[in-house]
Amino acid sequence: MPDDSYTPPKVWTWEPGNGGAFASTNRPIAGATHEKALPEGEHPFQLHSMGTPNGQKVTILLEELLEAGYPAEYDAWYIDIGEGDQFGSGFVAVNPNSKIPALLDKSGETPVRVFESGAILMHLAEKFGAFLPASGPARAEVLSWLFWQMGSAPYLGGGFGHFFAYAPEKWRYPIDRFAMETKRQMDVLDRQLAERPFIAGQEYTIADMAIWPWYGALALGRSYPDAETFLSVHEYTHVMDWAKRINVRPAVNRGRRVNRTSDEPGRYLRERHAASDFDGIA
Repeated sequence: MPDDSYTPPKVWTWEPGNGGAFASTNRPIAGATHEKALPEGEHPFQLHSMGTPNGQKVTILLEELLEAGYPAEYDAWYIDIGEGDQFGSGFVAVNPNSKIPALLDKSGETPVRVFESGAILMHLAEKFGAFLPASGPARAEVLSWLFWQMGSAPYLGGGFGHFFAYAPEKWRYPIDRFAMETKRQMDVLDRQLAERPFIAGQEYTIADMAIWPWYGALALGRSYPDAETFLSVHEYTHVMDWAKRINVRPAVNRGRRVNRTSDEPGRYLRERHAASDFDGIA
């Protein structure tokens, strides 16, 4: 149970080490903590990331672009957020917010930095004219759902996921609060998918690629241990069907395995520099 005697002080001060599972990297200031240059590969797109749901969005899109024949070759470098790699000077130069993913687009005359996963999805989709309608109502629908995901997922991850799986103690109030909101969001998606095969309509788009790593993972039991049971995700039948259909896409299967590590050899790729890196990955 939480400490009922706690009274917030007039002025909050930071106590290093307070914060549960991520206390070692949490701090109330921005900027680099150490000098560290980023590695650089030979491909036009240099991705510095970790295979969290936000990281998977981008690698899924890059793999879908390659699958469709677009020249989207990329190097994916591993950023270990548990070790504070995101606070290295090179990473902060690409993303001053010190969050993954961060992309350096070197395909033009002048390198372009792009940060925030939704911005990276838009940048790449517009660059190649793929997975995002060029104009009109269809484009507006895709962007509305893309930004829905960007605004909603923090309640699932930083809210429900944190207090359900990572907080140092189990506190009923925040778990109840964020479980309710997560189920509401799943219902939003379920109602949307009841009338169309994909999030924004008849076509597979960056809206699906943004939402699937978060809500598809929850539906498929890949997010937080026992969360699918706790939230009764089987009730959202249209979300379940959509999640399973996207799960079998070859590019999705590749993209979700990039910038991840595991004790099981042949399951994930810590880094990706060529299509052949997937050889032997289950």
